[in-house]
Amino acid sequence: MRLTTKGRFAVTAMIDLALRQNNGPVTLAAISQRQQISLSYLEQLFGKLRRHELVESTRGPGGGYTLGRKASEITVADIIVSVDEPIDATQCGGKENCLGEGHRCMTHELWAALNTKMVDFLDSVSLQSLVDDQLAKGVVVENAPLIKRAISSAPVVKPIRVNAPNSVFALGGAAFSK
Repeated sequence: MRLTTKGRFAVTAMIDLALRQNNGPVTLAAISQRQQISLSYLEQLFGKLRRHELVESTRGPGGGYTLGRKASEITVADIIVSVDEPIDATQCGGKENCLGEGHRCMTHELWAALNTKMVDFLDSVSLQSLVDDQLAKGVVVENAPLIKRAISSAPVVKPIRVNAPNSVFALGGAAFSK
């Protein structure tokens, strides 16, 4: 089995979200910045996570994502399966036709047993245990959001409107029209 970036990034983003959701909804832009994951890629992943009810979204100012269930009730297998990551080491994708229609390869049972072990293992690891591991390693969760909103305390400087010709031709035309 090869775990692609889709599954890795989904698990990483969910850990980041679980660490920080106590301060309110977490924006994908903030996760993107902290974890160095493309924002558009996160949007795709979180759409799938939302459809599987692993996260909930809040729209508008102050919006973002929170977990759809307690972190202790979400497993790594839930996350990986929700983003369409196949957990399969067989060559045939579990269809038992490795060597053509109706013919299994000699090692099919070996890889099928490995699939079962992988799913069992990933199903035994909760998101909460991954969060606890990060906290035990000393990960600091900041209280203030990483990305500031577009509201600024600086005064808005309006451009000065000048009523003057904007080209040599307009300047010449203005001089001769008087």
